[in-house]
Amino acid sequence: MLADRTTEIIVCCGSGGVGKTTTAAAVALRAAEQGRRVCVLTIDPARRLAQSMGLTELDNTPRPVKGADLEGGGSLDAMMLDMKRTFDEVVEQHATPEKAAQILANPFYVALSSSFAGTQEYMAMEKLGQLHAQAVDEAKRWDLIVVDTPPSRSALDFLDAPDRLSSLLDGRFIKLLLAPAKGPARLLSAGFGIVTSALNKVLGAQVLTDMQTFVAAFDTLFGGFRQRAESTFALLQADGTAFLVVAAPEPAAMREASYFVERLGGEQMPLAGLVVNRVHDDGADGISAADAESASHRLSDGSTNDRLTADLLTIHADRMRVAARELRLKKRFTAAHPTVPTVSVAALAGDVHDLDGLREIGALLAGESRPADG
Repeated sequence: MLADRTTEIIVCCGSGGVGKTTTAAAVALRAAEQGRRVCVLTIDPARRLAQSMGLTELDNTPRPVKGADLEGGGSLDAMMLDMKRTFDEVVEQHATPEKAAQILANPFYVALSSSFAGTQEYMAMEKLGQLHAQAVDEAKRWDLIVVDTPPSRSALDFLDAPDRLSSLLDGRFIKLLLAPAKGPARLLSAGFGIVTSALNKVLGAQVLTDMQTFVAAFDTLFGGFRQRAESTFALLQADGTAFLVVAAPEPAAMREASYFVERLGGEQMPLAGLVVNRVHDDGADGISAADAESASHRLSDGSTNDRLTADLLTIHADRMRVAARELRLKKRFTAAHPTVPTVSVAALAGDVHDLDGLREIGALLAGESRPADG
């Protein structure tokens, strides 16, 4: 996939806590060290990507990653989505300076851009669209963009958010708020006065006023939000995009991965495959779990060395059972989705916190037992 120069966007997605950030960083580093010009975008508040790439911090501007082996002519930039800053940039880009200043100062806008449900996912799509435009407009500044999707409650939020937010902005309630600002006489009636009075009691007069002022100022941007959402959605469906679904070998995560694979198929989005992260191998598979447990029981009352051996055998038996359970989960997924390529990444002894660790993950993703020399 990385060698295919027609692949311009890789989206790493999956439920929370399955290793999307590490996978995205490893894919980006491996691509850059193979000669691709890469930008990796993370939406990770824990800032693990910055730490693993040796950066003190990431922000809304792509920054070069030092320490990558770029002798092959590649480059690697990394950035972390600043949700509010991205929203501000959209306003500043698509509104007049006076209108932008009015919007940015509005308390309702501050709340919407900082904490409204779905805003982070929508802004991730906005930023992806911006980066792709930069890649094209700036003489192919990047030929590959790797996206680490938001740590949402559901992996589906990333696809749903643009439509949800643009639907909100086009919704009846927003239009109701906008109507008095536009001044249609029919809405300045006793009936609308009753609605406004009720909203004042629920929201407070100042909140409603802030909302009405915001919507009136924001009206000219409504169409642009929907248009860009549809454009980015089409970009995700294009042949140059590849989705990597990331899962942990746990029942809930694998069910979510299965559902997400089906959703991607329903949306006609190109699926590259499934990454099953932190898989336990069966180690010394010549000794079954039952044999190890039996031998451990016999040795547990012996000498110190025997007791140590018994403890190791118990650990081995537990690991064999874990490996067997994970294998059943992977086989169940493959049976349900036989055409989806799957790769397993072994659980490492410690956390990934530097470029060497990312190289190791990249090698495992590529099916290598260890990172390539050099």
